[in-house]
Amino acid sequence: MSPAPLGVGIVGLSASRGWAGTAHVPAIRAIPGLELRAASASSAASGQAAAEAHEVPIACADAAELAAHPDVDLVVITVKVPYHAELVRHAIAHGKKVLCEWPLGNGTAEAEALTAEAAERGVHAWVGLQARATPAIRHAADLVATGEIGEVLSTTLVGVGGEWGGVVRPGGEYLIDAANGATLLTVPVGHAVDALAWTLGEFAEVSATVTTRQPTVRHVETSEEMTMTAPDQVAITGTLAGGAVVNVHFRGGNTRDQKLRWIVSGTKGELVFVGVHGHLQFGMVELFKGTGDDKILSPVEIPGGYELVPHGRGGPSYTVAQAYAGLLRDLDDGGHRTPTFADALRRHRMLDAVQTAADTGTRQRCAD
Repeated sequence: MSPAPLGVGIVGLSASRGWAGTAHVPAIRAIPGLELRAASASSAASGQAAAEAHEVPIACADAAELAAHPDVDLVVITVKVPYHAELVRHAIAHGKKVLCEWPLGNGTAEAEALTAEAAERGVHAWVGLQARATPAIRHAADLVATGEIGEVLSTTLVGVGGEWGGVVRPGGEYLIDAANGATLLTVPVGHAVDALAWTLGEFAEVSATVTTRQPTVRHVETSEEMTMTAPDQVAITGTLAGGAVVNVHFRGGNTRDQKLRWIVSGTKGELVFVGVHGHLQFGMVELFKGTGDDKILSPVEIPGGYELVPHGRGGPSYTVAQAYAGLLRDLDDGGHRTPTFADALRRHRMLDAVQTAADTGTRQRCAD
C-alpha cells in the first residue's frame, strides 16, 4: 500500500498574489504524496479568503492554529522575513515538520536559534534554498565531480536583482529597508552562492563590496521618493575550499544584457549556465559545455533522473516542485537532497563573512 499523503499547511497564503500562491501551491499539487490541506494568512478573514481562492479545505485563524491542526504534517512558512522566527517556532512547538522560505531568519542569530531548537525537538526542518534542486545544476555538479572539465580553476557568476534598482514596484517597498532582512545580498545572492558552493565546494575566503549606489529611489506608481538602505551592488571575490578563484557580481534593478551567466572553468573545459531570469533559484537556465578541442560551447541535454517531477518548466514553481519531491525522498531514504536548517545556518554565516569583508575592507575566512 502507498503511504498516506503528507498533509501540508501554508502560512502566508494570499487570495490575490504572492510567492505562496504562484510557486508553492502548484508545486505541492504536482507532487504525489503531498496534499494541501490548510492555509492561514495575516488575519482570520484573509486566511478564509485565501483558502477559498485556492480551494484549500481548512482555513486557520492564524499560524498557531495551523501548526496545531491534526491534519497538518508539514508547515510551510512563506511570509516576510521578519516574521519567520516567530512562525517557525509554532511548528517546532507542535513537533511538526517545517519548511521555511529563505532566509531562515532575519539575521544569523535567529537562524542559529531556530536550527538549535529544531534539532533539540528532533523536528525535520528544511529551508527554501531550491536553486540546488535545479536539474541542470545537479547534473553540472556530477560533471564536475567526475572530472568532465578537469580541475576547476575559477568560476564567475553575474546576475541581476530585478528589485533594488532605481524604482520600487508595489509590494516591493519592504525590500529596500535593510533592517527587514530581504536584500540583494540575502535573497538573490544568497540563493546563487548556495548553489555555487553546493556544486563546486564551500567558500574558503572572501573579499567584498556591498554598497548602495542609489540611496534615493522612486515608487513606480506614486512617484514618491523613498530611501533605500538595502544594497544595490554586491561584488564578491575569493577562493573556494578546493582553491578555485571565485567572482560573483549582482546588481540591483534590471539590465538589457543577459540576466544571468555562470561560468565554471577547468583544466579540460568549461561549463556555462545562461539564464533568462536574474535569480538562479527560479531554475530558468540552460547549460552549455565545451571540452577538449571543442571551439564552441554546445547545449547539454540533461539526462533522465535529474528532474524529480516534470512540473512547471520555465516557471517560478519549477525548482520549488523539485525541492518538495526531494524532501519526500529524503524522508523515505534518509538522504539530503533538500537543504535543511543546518544548511541555511552555514549560508547565513558565509554571508556574514561577505558583509564583514565589505564593512572592514579586509579578507575574511569563511567557517567550515
